[in-house]
Amino acid sequence: MDDSIVMKRFEIVIGAEYVDQLTELLERAEVSGYTFFKNVGGIGSRGIRNPDDVLITDENIVIILACKEDRAQKVLNELGVAMKGFGGMCLISNCHAQMPG
Repeated sequence: MDDSIVMKRFEIVIGAEYVDQLTELLERAEVSGYTFFKNVGGIGSRGIRNPDDVLITDENIVIILACKEDRAQKVLNELGVAMKGFGGMCLISNCHAQMPG
């Protein structure tokens, strides 16, 4: 992986009602890109969320982003307090990114 860049990968699971707050937080941390998946299921501190259950109105989303170490620290600074209010979870790991060009 000679031409790859070492980065931090964030996988964040939160309730869909918090997506606007999270995207504002990412903008403050100067994150230039991310991907999110709507209507994901699972079980966690708030119980079972089954996206196929028409009676459950609570929706989870997953946001995935990768950034360099300095930007990752900005994200962590913003996320620290916010995640307590959002619930959900945030996984952080090292990754290698292949850049175009």
